Amino acid sequence: MTPKQIEVEYRSRISEEEYHALIAFLNAHAEDLGEDDKSIHFFLFPDKTLKVTDNISQGSAKITLKLNRIGNGAMFEELEVPIARTDVDKMVRIFDTFGFDHLIEPIVKRHNYTYKGVELAVKYSESWQYHVELEVMINDEAEHAAAEAKIRTVADELKLHIMTEEELTAFTTVLENNYRKNKAPTV
Repeated sequence: MTPKQIEVEYRSRISEEEYHALIAFLNAHAEDLGEDDKSIHFFLFPDKTLKVTDNISQGSAKITLKLNRIGNGAMFEELEVPIARTDVDKMVRIFDTFGFDHLIEPIVKRHNYTYKGVELAVKYSESWQYHVELEVMINDEAEHAAAEAKIRTVADELKLHIMTEEELTAFTTVLENNYRKNKAPTV
């Protein structure tokens, strides 16, 4: 049996100035994992998130099922299946037929680093604006506390405000409601 792939992930929204300062700091002090720009289609279930990702920078694509939603804890078990980039549109069309909310992030500008055992994705997208994801991958839920402590130590050092569950829920609720309000009617 394949071991679990569990993400312990926290988010921080930052200003444009903080974004550029963080990039400069990480370029000087962290391991640079490179650009990781993506186009992402999100399909929202009440308690899960399904993503179809076209990884533009890496020339690859995948389907990811996160067995949790943002705002329901920082631990996300993920199931990933690589697909051909040429199949992205077909997979989006298949998942659209199920009728779940489908949000699109056309371009997520992203640069990845590793700093003190924490992976940082320094990002910009239309909906989230400038933000950072801090994550540690674990194989067992018993490792959660140590991973969280490591993330919080790095966030404190970098002066990043970790969004609370309440902040995440409020923010993503607004994003989803704006999407529903502005969604073009289907024919």
